[in-house]
Amino acid sequence: MPKSLKLLLIGVVAGSAVALVAATLVFGAYGAIALPPPAPGQDAPLGDILTGIVFWTALTLVSSALPVQMPRGTQQAVSFAPILASSCLGVPAVGGWVAAIGTTELRELRGRVPWYGTLANHAAAVLPALGAGLAYEAILIPGRSPESFLFFVAAMVGGTVYYGLNELITSAFVALRTSRSLIVVLVDGLRSSAVNNLALVPLAWLMALVYELTWWATILFAVPLYITRIGYQRFIEMRLMFTQTIGALAEAVDKRDPFTARHSQNVKSIGVEIGRAMRLGDADLEALEWGGLLHDVGKIGVPDAVLLKAERLNKEERMVMNSHPVLGAEIIAPVERLAAELPIIRHHHEWFNGSGYPDRLIGDEIPMLARILHVADAFEAMTAARPYRMTPLTAEQALSELRKFAGIQFDPVVVDAFVKTHYVHDVPDAGRHVQLPPQPIPLIGQAAANIVAAGRETSAAPVEQA
Repeated sequence: MPKSLKLLLIGVVAGSAVALVAATLVFGAYGAIALPPPAPGQDAPLGDILTGIVFWTALTLVSSALPVQMPRGTQQAVSFAPILASSCLGVPAVGGWVAAIGTTELRELRGRVPWYGTLANHAAAVLPALGAGLAYEAILIPGRSPESFLFFVAAMVGGTVYYGLNELITSAFVALRTSRSLIVVLVDGLRSSAVNNLALVPLAWLMALVYELTWWATILFAVPLYITRIGYQRFIEMRLMFTQTIGALAEAVDKRDPFTARHSQNVKSIGVEIGRAMRLGDADLEALEWGGLLHDVGKIGVPDAVLLKAERLNKEERMVMNSHPVLGAEIIAPVERLAAELPIIRHHHEWFNGSGYPDRLIGDEIPMLARILHVADAFEAMTAARPYRMTPLTAEQALSELRKFAGIQFDPVVVDAFVKTHYVHDVPDAGRHVQLPPQPIPLIGQAAANIVAAGRETSAAPVEQA
C-alpha cells in the first residue's frame, strides 16, 4: 500500500471515529428515532430510542447486503436512503452509528475484503452521515412539523452533503490507488452516479416522514430500493454484454488472419494502460477500451487476397488495405452509443507529421485517443509475428522504434506516457531524458588562472630530440 494511501486511510478512519464519538456526546439521539415513536410532547424512553436505531440499522444492513460492482471498481448500494432517513430522524449521531454498522456487507463477513478496506468503506459512510446530520440540524427550525416544506429542504441539503462527502472520500481512495488525478476521478464519479444517488434523497425524506406517522409502513420502501438495486445491476450487465459483444466481433475479425489472433484485445489493453498513465477520465478510458477492440473492424471489407498476402503489397493492394479505417468508421457510424469511438477507428493510422491516412491530419488535429491507440497498435504489431517479419521485435527494440519516430509518426507525449506502463517496465530506453546533477560554473578569474597554469606546464615540458 502506498504511503499516501495509508496516511489517507488512517486520517479518514481516525477522523470518523473521533467525529462519531463527539457527535454522540454532544447531540445524543432525538426522540423521533424511537420505536414506537413517542406521542407529541412526550420524551421517548431510552429503550425505544435504541429499538429505533436497531430498526434503521437492520434496514440499512439489508440495503447494503448486495452491492453492485461499478465500472471504476467501486461498489454501489442503495443504503444511502435509510442512512439519510435515520440522520434526519436522530440528528446527527444516529445516522453515523447506523452508517458505521449498517454498511456491513456479506463480502466483508466472508473475508473477501481486507481489514483496511473494511475500515475505509465504513469510514467513508460515517463521516458523510455525520455531515448530513449537521447540515440538517443547521437548517431545520425546532418545532417545525415534518410535513413542512422546510423539512424537505433540510433533507435535500443533508442528502447533497452526504453524497458530496462520500464521493470525495471514495474518489480520494481511488485516485491514490490508481495513481490518477483526484479531480478527474471525482468528476467521473459525479457524472456517473450523481443523478442516481441524489434521486434517492426524496425517497429518504418520505421514509422519515412515513416512519413518524406509521413506522411499520417504512418497511414497504424496501420494494423501490430493491427495484433501484436491480436497475444498477441491469445497467452493469448491459454494459458487460455490450463489451463482450464488441470483443466477440473484434475476435472474429482477428481470426481471419492467424497472425493477428487477439491483436485487438492486446491493443485495447495497451491503449487503456497508456490512458491511465496520462490520467484520462473514465469516459476516455471506456472509449479507448471499445475503440481498441473495434479499431480494425474495417478489415472485414478487405479481401483475403490482400489481408493474408505474405509478400509486400503493391500500390493497388496498399490502397485497399489503407481503406480499412474509413470502412470501420462507416460500419460503426449507425451505432449511436459508439459515437466517441468513431474518431479513434477512423484516425488511428494518422501520422503526427501529417503523412498518415486517411485524412492526413497533423499534430493536434489528430484526436488524442487516436494518437494513443496508434502507439498501442504499433507496439503490439512490432512485438508480434507477422508474415512479412516472422521474428518479433523485443520490447527494447520496439520502444527504440517508437522513440525514433516520435514527432514523425507518433505523438512524443503519448510515447512518454507509454514508457510509464508495465509493458516496458525496466526496459532500457535510450530516448529517456536523464536529469543530470547541476555542474558548478567556474568564475572567470578561476578559468583564466587554470589556462595560464596549463600554459606554463606545457612550456616547461622537455622537447624530444629527433
